[in-house]
Amino acid sequence: MSRFSRRRFVQSALAATVATPWMADLVLGAPRAPRSKNDRFRIGAIGVGGRGTVIMRHAMRFGDVVAVCDVDRNHAERARQVAGGKAEVYEDYRKLLERKDIDFVTIGTPDHWHTAPCIEALRAGKDVYCEKPLTLTVEEGQKLCRVVKETGRVFQVGTQQRSEMGLRFLRAVATVRSGQLGKIRRILVQLPLSTKEGGPFPPQPVPKHLNWDFWLGQAPKVPYCPQRCHFTFRWWYEYSGGIMTDWGAHHMDIVQWALDVEHGGPVWIDGSRTKMPNIPGGYNTPKYPVVDMLYPGDVKVEVRGGNEGILIEGTRGRIYVNRGRITGRPIEQQDADAQLKDRIMELALKLYRGSRPGSHMGNFVEAVRQRSTPVSDVVSQHRSVSACHLANISCRLQRKLQWDAAKERFVGDEEANAMLSRKQREPYVIPS
Repeated sequence: MSRFSRRRFVQSALAATVATPWMADLVLGAPRAPRSKNDRFRIGAIGVGGRGTVIMRHAMRFGDVVAVCDVDRNHAERARQVAGGKAEVYEDYRKLLERKDIDFVTIGTPDHWHTAPCIEALRAGKDVYCEKPLTLTVEEGQKLCRVVKETGRVFQVGTQQRSEMGLRFLRAVATVRSGQLGKIRRILVQLPLSTKEGGPFPPQPVPKHLNWDFWLGQAPKVPYCPQRCHFTFRWWYEYSGGIMTDWGAHHMDIVQWALDVEHGGPVWIDGSRTKMPNIPGGYNTPKYPVVDMLYPGDVKVEVRGGNEGILIEGTRGRIYVNRGRITGRPIEQQDADAQLKDRIMELALKLYRGSRPGSHMGNFVEAVRQRSTPVSDVVSQHRSVSACHLANISCRLQRKLQWDAAKERFVGDEEANAMLSRKQREPYVIPS
């Protein structure tokens, strides 16, 4: 659990036995599971659909789920059974947050329901693990950053590529930050073509087990249809940002981490070549995003639909990384040169803040115990998903936009600035 020296890190690595050679040099495993009943956390799980139940399971290694909450009663009851059958079931997360015995909460709600429960959980004295993409708008992220600072609570965002996926992304970031690729010129971000297309979808009766008005929350009031909620909410701009935020939140985070602009952003964004869907009453986020960005240092970032992964090109080499592999001549050079590899390892550990990579939930729990900052902190994740929001705004306006990252405002474009926030429906307005 404690931070450790480079020597101890390398010595411990020699004993590791994992799938890939480079992983064996880095993965030391997650923080230990609690040894006694009194050492275990008490957890509340808010939003327990598919992904929400997954992160709840991850948290169960370190504590006991005492409460589950979902506006879909079927989801809540199923999660209760997964948690052992003893957790109390809630429909309203605010009732769950009134409990004084809960140490931290996991939040796996749809994107438009991230910010409100996060803010209220933080102000209720809970530490928070929230799935990505962090927010629905740039303004929501600004609010969250203020509240995390105000409350001093631990806040981890579920961008698991920082901790897991064979640590390939951590290695890629360390390789870029080491200077081995030279000056970075171009980065290609490929997002999977998983966006659904179709519609219009006819209204249907609201299932008895679903509180549809509560599910809609801040979003406009519309008749129920199953295509709007649960997994396919991702393809509606009212509740999410399509593939640009669903996968872009992962990959743009790696881009900004590698470029060392975790508290910054692009200089300009151009999504004018993206073809927007035009089906009234149908899915309304693009399947094939075509977005170009310019980052400080004259780095060109291109976002396209295609095979999932990131290609990073510098003046002295290039690498390609996705969840299954990391390739390129610089990677081969590391594997052949023990001294170079050791330098990359040391930097990777530093980038991971001296903690143990390998488990994202484990990193959160370690931060909770130590009252430290986890690897996917609120500011870096607000900034990375903001880049995705900016891309979506440019796509919808069909024009190039200039961005002032220091002020978090578009330059000379009030129509675009108005889209940094959205009108919220009463009584579901996000706390200020």
